[in-house]
Amino acid sequence: MSRRVFNSTVLLLLVVVMMCCGSGGAATADEAASGDLQLPQEIAMFVPKKTQVVPKSGGEGKVKDIFASPALVRAGGVMIAFVEGRTKHTDFPEAIDLSSSDIVAGYIKAPETWQSLVAEVTKDDWQAHTVLESANNRKYRVGVARLPTGITRDNKVFLLVGSYEEWRENDDDTWKTEAWNIKVIEGEATQSTEVQPTQPINWSEPKPLFQTDSPNNKGDLKEFLGGGGSGIVMGNGTLVFPRTAKDENNKVVSLITYSTDDGQKWEIPGGVSSVGCRSPRITEWEEDILMVTYCEDGRKVFESRDMGKTWTKAVRTLSGVWLKSGPELPEVSLRVDALITATIEGRKVMLYTQKVRHFLEVDEPNALHLWVTDNNRTFHLGPFSVDSAENKTFANTLFYSDDGLYLSQQRGIQTSTAVSLARLTEELNTIKSVLSTWVQLDASFSESSIPTAGLVGFLSNTTSSGDTWIDGYRCMNATVTKAAKVENGFKFTGPGSRATWPVNSRWDIKQYGFVDYNFTIVAMATIHQVPSESTPLLGASLRGNKRTKLIGLSYGAGGKWETVYDGTKTVQGGTWEPGREYQVALMLQDGNKGFVYVDGVLVGNPAMLPTPEERWTEFSHFYFGGDEGDSGSATLTDVFLYNRPLSVGELKMIKEVEDKKEKGSGDSEDKKESGDSEDKKESGDSEDKKGSGDGSMREGMSRVLPLLLLGMWGIAAIY
Repeated sequence: MSRRVFNSTVLLLLVVVMMCCGSGGAATADEAASGDLQLPQEIAMFVPKKTQVVPKSGGEGKVKDIFASPALVRAGGVMIAFVEGRTKHTDFPEAIDLSSSDIVAGYIKAPETWQSLVAEVTKDDWQAHTVLESANNRKYRVGVARLPTGITRDNKVFLLVGSYEEWRENDDDTWKTEAWNIKVIEGEATQSTEVQPTQPINWSEPKPLFQTDSPNNKGDLKEFLGGGGSGIVMGNGTLVFPRTAKDENNKVVSLITYSTDDGQKWEIPGGVSSVGCRSPRITEWEEDILMVTYCEDGRKVFESRDMGKTWTKAVRTLSGVWLKSGPELPEVSLRVDALITATIEGRKVMLYTQKVRHFLEVDEPNALHLWVTDNNRTFHLGPFSVDSAENKTFANTLFYSDDGLYLSQQRGIQTSTAVSLARLTEELNTIKSVLSTWVQLDASFSESSIPTAGLVGFLSNTTSSGDTWIDGYRCMNATVTKAAKVENGFKFTGPGSRATWPVNSRWDIKQYGFVDYNFTIVAMATIHQVPSESTPLLGASLRGNKRTKLIGLSYGAGGKWETVYDGTKTVQGGTWEPGREYQVALMLQDGNKGFVYVDGVLVGNPAMLPTPEERWTEFSHFYFGGDEGDSGSATLTDVFLYNRPLSVGELKMIKEVEDKKEKGSGDSEDKKESGDSEDKKESGDSEDKKGSGDGSMREGMSRVLPLLLLGMWGIAAIY
């Protein structure tokens, strides 16, 4: 079966520099900062000491020292970029980094193409406009407006802004923070006849989020701020903002506020996240609200099914985002900066960015990564926006509208940051191609009665060099060492002959965290000879130097199957025959129940394993073959990974597909490597036997995937 599946790393497409230049209020990205140009379609909209910002009351524009906290929305054909515009106060030497900040908006009218967007923003008369001014009319008081958070519905814009004041007494050098407030500002797109109206949005006066200032309205919470970035409009029209607050113990918590009447009244549900969780990013998924937070003990995902009254940890949702903190890998940190939902090519997906930070001296630079997921599979793009000493990414947000994917970033150095806007054209094209592969491969598997619910990965095809086992879903490949290529898999012979599938490796930026709780991995295996000692066939290992094998299957000298649970190997009563093909499967349920199956039959007894909380670390990878055993020889093909336990009936469905292929197959001696005549005689494998799916699936895939990927192989050849 032809599966010309392209290595996902090659999908980092060739960069064509398309930057446009201008002399107006905005600047191209390389003009704004000394860092390298990193995105082909990027422009700096808000540049310190350059971009003119018109005051709220109008008049002559002024410049700002720092632009920060980007947010993007669109209303009435106008794209609106919100930022904090900060002004440093240097007349108080006792206060380090004292700045006032306003909320500033940049308007872009109907950007039909990237060139038209650049042309508009680089005009000499392009200016940003103040939406909310902080109070700075007293000598020892400095107003601060923070974290603009936007929502749009039809022609309306809703902006949530938190604010406070820094102040001190005349005779005291100690600065204090008080007068916390959080407001909603409504705007509406105008129907101006001007080609480029100076104010395409009419803004109302800010309204307090809380109708009264009574303690009963706020509960025990205080110091409210918006979450930053964007809120959401749910399927039923409800407007939802993320926000943060502090509890009675001065611990930060994350929560939401929402309106069911188009912003007339904002509800304040009482539920909050775990304490110590900040930077909430929210989206709607299957009528639930998901909230990603950055907590003291790692990243967490919460879900609410009752509009924020209660929040529960959603360990099986957005598994690529979950990350426990721990000593086993302190040198890598990941943080979700943006999270949105979009319908692309008719398929609803979530997109999110993560900033990868390396704390130790390593070759890999800190960089931004983009992910797309259907809450089942997760595809990775990047890295891009790589940090340098003079140009770092501090914050970013994503926006999808009218078949355009945009990224806005705050970049620079701590004391001077600009905010840029990029259109991710090539990345979006890659996402569309990957989603198309998911749909078509699922359809082909379904046609052959192979279960696709929860199917995350499929290893079958290989690269020409033979060192990569390609994931048919283009998400996560396996690395192969000292193994021989065969049809749809590899033959592992002797010590050191192995493959590693890094499904949950922080270092490799692979994040299928569901493997800590639920998974099924299924493969077809043929053992060619009886080894002199126990030899690993398939298993799942924990992270760390010990690399404990939590679940595994080995084959021993006596022709017996051997199960591996929590590092302990047990010889079982079942036997295997050389040259016969078996379906082998490992399963984890609820984080601590382990199962091993051969041909749909349980091998030995299920095992109770340490829970994810009891284990000292996380799953890292699946292994095939390994370093143990001097005389082992086995072939593994067509590996399926699911994010849930399969039933015995489902395992048998997969096995029946293989059996059907075997019955209708002829000889396949070309499949075996040259000189391996004994193995060919014993196995009797056919060309179809190692494939996945029946003849109709083979025909469909052989027609579809080469057409999908024909244009990519030319690029692949140069890598």
